[in-house]
Amino acid sequence: LTLRKNTDMETQSITEILNKEFIAQAINYNQYLSLLNELFEAGKTTGDDHSEAMLNYAKMNLQRMNRLNKTIALTEELKAAIHQFDDANKMTWIVITEGWCGDAAQNIPLLNKIAEESKQINLKLILRDENLSIMDQFLTNGGRSIPKMIVLDSESLDLIGTWGPRPEVAQNMVKEFKKIPDGNYPEFQKELQLWYAKDKTLSQQTEFISLLKAWNSSNN
Repeated sequence: LTLRKNTDMETQSITEILNKEFIAQAINYNQYLSLLNELFEAGKTTGDDHSEAMLNYAKMNLQRMNRLNKTIALTEELKAAIHQFDDANKMTWIVITEGWCGDAAQNIPLLNKIAEESKQINLKLILRDENLSIMDQFLTNGGRSIPKMIVLDSESLDLIGTWGPRPEVAQNMVKEFKKIPDGNYPEFQKELQLWYAKDKTLSQQTEFISLLKAWNSSNN
């Protein structure tokens, strides 16, 4: 869970890259889904690694997103936080992602549901490996972890905050796993995905109630 205030240096470097022309060319959620499906039908995923393992991840992620698209129900508390924004406080959410990323598949459908609920949020997605100059300004503990969401004021393009790569509970699970010498990563991934399935996006939704209130305050 991350809330970042912009500095003059950050704002300058971000706006040089994340200008309105770049944002206009970024894809929306439906285009992202279409891209992933088209690539998978061609035996590919995003990025350069189209191995059997990566394609298996891509297949599972499409299944996860399709399920979440149908089952996510926003809580009334989150809806209230979403609707606090007035017409003058419009945000652009730019999500850095890849089709093979399990955390992206578990989180981006909720981001889309939030954006659909609000007239003030413009959700855009970009691929990490095609935009490393952007990714490298939003590292997590020095790593290119995704999904990573950059929150901008839609008019000024000032940086309001960031979120990602996963909910705090899941992030703590990852931190604890990394402390284990010779940990079984495939087994941990199963455990993490099971947590997502049981949680049903409620942890993410709770985080976004606080984040939206903070972002609204900083954008006034």
